[in-house]
Amino acid sequence: MAEMTDTPRGNRVHIAFFGLRNAGKSTLVNRFTGQNIAIVSDVAGTTTDPVLKAMEILPLGPCMITDTAGLDDLGTLGEMRVAKTLQVLATTDIAVWVAAPNEGDNEWRRRLESDCASRKVPLLVYRREDTVESLKTKIADIRLMDVPPGLLDGLAKSGDRVICVCPIDESAPKGRLILPQVQVLRECLDIGAICTVCQPDTLEAALAQTGESGTLVITDSQAFGEVRRILAGRDVRLTSFSILFARQKGDIAEYAKGLKAISSLSEGDRVLVAEGCTHHRQCNDIGTVKIPKALAKASGCSLNFSFASGGAFDLGPTDGVPYKLVVQCGGCMLTRREVLRRIALCKEAGVPIVNYGMLLAAANGLAGLTPEGLVAL
Repeated sequence: MAEMTDTPRGNRVHIAFFGLRNAGKSTLVNRFTGQNIAIVSDVAGTTTDPVLKAMEILPLGPCMITDTAGLDDLGTLGEMRVAKTLQVLATTDIAVWVAAPNEGDNEWRRRLESDCASRKVPLLVYRREDTVESLKTKIADIRLMDVPPGLLDGLAKSGDRVICVCPIDESAPKGRLILPQVQVLRECLDIGAICTVCQPDTLEAALAQTGESGTLVITDSQAFGEVRRILAGRDVRLTSFSILFARQKGDIAEYAKGLKAISSLSEGDRVLVAEGCTHHRQCNDIGTVKIPKALAKASGCSLNFSFASGGAFDLGPTDGVPYKLVVQCGGCMLTRREVLRRIALCKEAGVPIVNYGMLLAAANGLAGLTPEGLVAL
């Protein structure tokens, strides 16, 4: 139940603790969180995989604290641990270097300083003589530059009418809505919009109750075609949950370029489908079934697919064959920093990237998309 009521990981400020082996990172993390979440030992290299803990730090709000392995770890296993630690930096909003006693200049600290500077990640240094409270104060005083916009910014305000179309099919979780739907509903409440929730077959009844003029309809991407047919000729605005996340966490202009690249795909081209979460896949799973079908329909080609979930995202050629397209999920479980990093990696590699929702909309007759994320009816 906790995962249904807690702030999603993708909406938390990620604070990660870095340093050399036996610098005291785990001890500091335990004191910082007020819990024994990390194993503490005098043996160098005790921490292997990153250890995460959710907590609140005012005025930053919900945060995710991460303890990492020492960057100077040795051996084959040590190299793997260091690689895991460096992966953490990709999603880090605030980094803390835990200085070991009598620590001198070292390449790992210089590397972290350089990486943080290039990523515009604030880096704090904690020394043994510092207090945990002083560190919390320094962290709380940081004003993050990369604050994502609201999901409904520029689309809805207090008093506006919003209809959320949420299909309940075999892939819908039992007894609850999926996270993007929950987050949009919460934002409607936060801004004072009047929100109605329905399924596609009750959309017309919902429109009759709320009135049409100016109403914003937000649909699940998988019902886009049906919803668009119902709304044709009506005085309403249409978008999808996934497009809203493309606006908030990604780069809708880059995704639009990715849509155009679909027409250039050829038989046998490789496509990476990347999801930010890990879940039990069902017979009609969106990532492994519906996205490939939609892309085959939009491109007219038989394509070769690879699938990644969670934190995995590797654009390296598969069997020596480079990817021609990346299809990224809405990113509700990813931070904006991570989604933008993935887009940047694709741009560097010259691989177009598109968002789930925009691809599904295109496969169901997307006629056009405004910079605000509205779909032409």
